Amino acid sequence: MQPQFQVTGASGSITQSAAQNRVLRNTYLLLALSMVPTVIGAVVGVQMGFSFFAGSPLISFLLFLGIAFGFMWGIERTKDSGMGVVLLLGFTFFMGLMLSRILQVALGFSNGGSMIAMAAAGTGAIFFTLATVATVTKKDFSFMGKFLFIGMVVILLAALANVFFQIPALALTISAAAVMIFSAYILYDISRIVTGGETNYVVATLSVYLDIYNVFVSLLNLIMAFTGERD
Repeated sequence: MQPQFQVTGASGSITQSAAQNRVLRNTYLLLALSMVPTVIGAVVGVQMGFSFFAGSPLISFLLFLGIAFGFMWGIERTKDSGMGVVLLLGFTFFMGLMLSRILQVALGFSNGGSMIAMAAAGTGAIFFTLATVATVTKKDFSFMGKFLFIGMVVILLAALANVFFQIPALALTISAAAVMIFSAYILYDISRIVTGGETNYVVATLSVYLDIYNVFVSLLNLIMAFTGERD
């Protein structure tokens, strides 16, 4: 009976590993696809001069959070169906529109294009490095969860406070902290997929997408602050 037990255990382990690899592969594929509506939304927003925060900054900020959390709630509810993918792609288009404002600001600099490219390259380097670490080491980074969540809440509250105070130094501090927190979130979220903590690729894609998005925006803010050149 002992040999039979060992074979069954190995089979179960292989099946579990295959399932985790499938979730990771589907996550990467959907993540790549989600960048298409993001780019479309950003281009449309730039061409239209779209600005979500043109009115009251506080109301606009709260409205943005309401729409974003509404999308995320819908994605969570429909994550096991095709509608979950549709909502995710709709959400990434919306986030592309939101991205257009900072891109318009960047393009107002004489070196705007190179700064955007630098932020994109930096974000890509961070993602591929940390995703590789999580995938190759297969280490469980779930212990980081509480710390990262607290850090994200602090950043959100600080960003909300800066809507009123408009302090440049605070804005830079928030961006620097966001790069660190959401970079660590990439490691955490990819690790959850690799170790079997996340088994739904739609939810996994949403998490990693938000990590990458926030790293890019924060990096671009920092790069504009230190290297932006006016004509």
